[in-house]
Amino acid sequence: MITLDDIRKPVMGRIEAFDRFVDSRFSADGELMGSMLKYALSSRGKGIRPLLVMLSASLNAPNAAATDSPRVNLAAMLVEMIHVASLIHDDVIDEADTRRGAPSVNAVWQSHKAVLLGDYILARNVGIGLESGQFDLVSHICGAMAALCEGEVLQDDCAARHTMTRKDYFDIIRRKTASLISVSVSAGAMAVNAGREAVMKMHSFGEAVGMAFQIQDDILDYSSVKTGKPRNNDLREGKITLPLLCVLERVDEERRRELVDRLSRCATDEREVDYLNGIVVNEGGLQKAARIMHDYLDKAVALLDGYPDSEYRKALCDLCAFIGERDR
Repeated sequence: MITLDDIRKPVMGRIEAFDRFVDSRFSADGELMGSMLKYALSSRGKGIRPLLVMLSASLNAPNAAATDSPRVNLAAMLVEMIHVASLIHDDVIDEADTRRGAPSVNAVWQSHKAVLLGDYILARNVGIGLESGQFDLVSHICGAMAALCEGEVLQDDCAARHTMTRKDYFDIIRRKTASLISVSVSAGAMAVNAGREAVMKMHSFGEAVGMAFQIQDDILDYSSVKTGKPRNNDLREGKITLPLLCVLERVDEERRRELVDRLSRCATDEREVDYLNGIVVNEGGLQKAARIMHDYLDKAVALLDGYPDSEYRKALCDLCAFIGERDR
């Protein structure tokens, strides 16, 4: 099975340089804010977004020297810090006590301080970007912040009303997840001054990867205990994600109303959570969602066909395989 370490190998030295780049720029004067910031940045997770920036930059660079440009590190930092801040805010909204198996920032320092930390990271991030003078990268990447907020609001509204169409679902995940991943890949190309066509192709590749990534997350919420998050959390929060949606689309109106009524009770009744989990598993919701996820991955790989064979192209193809196989 392909691992993230395998995928990182072609750009491992650049990722290490990126980590030093972030550490040298993200600090806080106050002792408490400094401790909170260090805690948040020490558990950034898989680092898929900066990895995508590095691989895209290397794939589209006119020569190896171009990938050593400070613009590449800046692009990677901008997308990663938006992601870090969004996770802190998500944990506050969801009242989540853990993040990747460790106490969340809001669990350690309370929600109001966590919100301020997320705001601080966003403000510092944009400030560093503007100070760099790389306004094309800043405007390209920071536009994704609005899409993240729009996706969260739409998802909350659908969850509150217990309604969801396929169009709504794909719109939500395109904004909440795929927007920042697509920006990561296109920004990597922009950072090495690739042409407009290459930037657009990388954006389309990243969007397909992002859609697949979120669908796999939604599948794992039903089927895995290795993610570091509570299993069936989406059901407890009243969220209709693709595995359940695939079941709801197949049943008659009376059965749909019954299942949605059960979903509305999941926040307080674990028996309803177990029942709906069983329905999704036994009626093929996971398999149908997985087929859609693999269609997106196939689309992403096809977009790389025009590039010559290289370790960077292979790494991006391997990343698609990794997303399809991952269990956490």
